[in-house]
Amino acid sequence: MAETILQKRVLDYFRGVDQEDLALILTTLCQDCLFSVETHGIVLKGHQEISGMFQRLWSKHEWVRHDQFSFVENATNAEIATRFRVTNMLKTGQLVYKSNCNFFTLKDEKFHTVRSEEHTSELQSRSDIS
Repeated sequence: MAETILQKRVLDYFRGVDQEDLALILTTLCQDCLFSVETHGIVLKGHQEISGMFQRLWSKHEWVRHDQFSFVENATNAEIATRFRVTNMLKTGQLVYKSNCNFFTLKDEKFHTVRSEEHTSELQSRSDIS
């Protein structure tokens, strides 16, 4: 199945996260984007606040990877939800696995809102994996 415009935009966003490419991430977000991490009560507005979040994320991890995407779209309202796996390598060498969902709303070909829900799998968090 071919990627839709909304799916491509989501994958561009996550490619920026995984490659630590802040410029790429910001090309997917409106200047006044409202970004929330709902499971942690975090709400950020605009490129500056969102940039700080990513800089903190990258400073605490050797690397971050997103994969195994599933999408649900409402193209009429320019909304897309995605479920995906996150693998984080902490600076300590510990691998942390998460199953996350993000909800995106598009405005003028960029994301106007991003809502994230994060769920860590403690059973799969292991420091002895090489």
